[in-house]
Amino acid sequence: MDRILYNGRIYTQTARGYVSAVAVRQGHIAALGTDEDMLALAGPRTARQDLGGRLVLPGLIDAHVHFEWTSRMFQEIDVFEVPDLVTALDRVAARARRSEEGAWLRGYGWAQGLWPGQAFPTAADLDEVAPDNPVYLRAKSGHAAWVNSRALQAFGITASTPDPEGGEIMRDAQGNPTGILLETAAWIYASQIPEPTPEQQVQMMAEAQRHLLAAGLVGFHDFDNPSCMATLQMLRERDGLHLRVHKNVNRQWLDAAIALGVRVNFGDDYLKIGSLKLFADGALGPKTAHMLAPYAGEPDNYGIVVVPRDEMMELVSRASAHGLPTTVHAIGDRAFRDVCDVFERVRREEAARGQAPHTMRHRVEHVQVIHPDDRYRLRDLNVIASMQPMHAVSDWSVAEAYWGERCAWAYNIRWQLDQGVVCAFGSDSPVEPFNPFLGIQAAVTRQKHGEPVGGWYPELRLTVAEAVHGFTAANAYTAYMEDRCGRLDTGYYADLTVVDRDIFSVPPDEIGAAGVVGTMVEGVWRFGGL
Repeated sequence: MDRILYNGRIYTQTARGYVSAVAVRQGHIAALGTDEDMLALAGPRTARQDLGGRLVLPGLIDAHVHFEWTSRMFQEIDVFEVPDLVTALDRVAARARRSEEGAWLRGYGWAQGLWPGQAFPTAADLDEVAPDNPVYLRAKSGHAAWVNSRALQAFGITASTPDPEGGEIMRDAQGNPTGILLETAAWIYASQIPEPTPEQQVQMMAEAQRHLLAAGLVGFHDFDNPSCMATLQMLRERDGLHLRVHKNVNRQWLDAAIALGVRVNFGDDYLKIGSLKLFADGALGPKTAHMLAPYAGEPDNYGIVVVPRDEMMELVSRASAHGLPTTVHAIGDRAFRDVCDVFERVRREEAARGQAPHTMRHRVEHVQVIHPDDRYRLRDLNVIASMQPMHAVSDWSVAEAYWGERCAWAYNIRWQLDQGVVCAFGSDSPVEPFNPFLGIQAAVTRQKHGEPVGGWYPELRLTVAEAVHGFTAANAYTAYMEDRCGRLDTGYYADLTVVDRDIFSVPPDEIGAAGVVGTMVEGVWRFGGL
């Protein structure tokens, strides 16, 4: 044996329940059981490590990360969930004072829905504090950007610039751009900002990886652009990738993937291809999620369609026929219905080809609000619900304001689990922190900082075991790795997370404060250790 961990409270997530010791050999779990039985397997070179009674979990996995975006976040202006416009502008001003004239200033995390009055900011606001630098600040949702006049000029955006398909350039009463870009408008123009060099991006990702490992994560499913895949490959080539990455294929990459014959699971267990990723609609914060009924107080606003249903049908059908499942971002109830309609037809096509549903593990990202008429559709279609527990506790007050009584069917993980739907949990980092214990606490309490009192729709709370399953076994299944990850069992990878407290017994509002003592990936301590 290479290593024996003993005197622990090891949560196997199997019929064994808890054991006190585990033996590791060549990166895999060789045996589990009592301290006495496992220590008896030790040889002269076996490392014996005392867990000190600590909790050990199967290695935690995040099912929704924007890794390139997350890695850049550590270098950008931090306006994440700032309480008001003034605080955001103060932080931009501080960065502008120490930046060269003309250099781009980038930042992330503002959410006008959290500010007094909930009004969108403007380019003029930024012009006051950064007149000599183009500024691009992505919203917390990722579905809007706030820019100043220098940036508008750099992008060539004027009153006569048309809205791009699937996006909007917000305008004032005179038709002039206000400085807010929605959906594809935010993404298209961002591509004109100078990018870091490949070597700079490798260093940023290596730094971000250290943070994810320190949070107890052993892997994640990525949703960023092909440039992220290129950098991850560079890390892998240098033996520097220590997290398991299930890399989804964005729309602009589909033709190339099909031409190359790339199918789901192409790669290895550290970096492999996942699903085609599409956007059906926008997001809650900028009121661009596609709804069946208009937003409260805005009778003409039904949100934005990013990929129309007919086009989505063609893309999902083509991807499936070439061996790629699809995952579709759907926030609004109309978007969710359209996506389910697409998957219903594609499931019929797959059945006609003799394909079993488990071979094409389609998923819907977010499932933030559904119409009750659609409540059985994920179950009936055998489609995975990829959901982020932190979204519910971050969004609840804005959701109440925008969606009203529809919130009874919003962020409803409880319903999906009760129907037997596989629910894969993630953070949507950097939209929410990638700390999985915050996600577990959110699922269990339906509260953030104690609000709302008693929890938002408290009947939808999960057990700790259900929340842990969502960050482990469910995500392993979603990535076609359920036979070797997500549990602690004989023959599985020795991927595990050692925690400083028993999250199954502490008060639920203390789960998020759990500290990671060590994160092991394939038998190697990649963070901390004993």
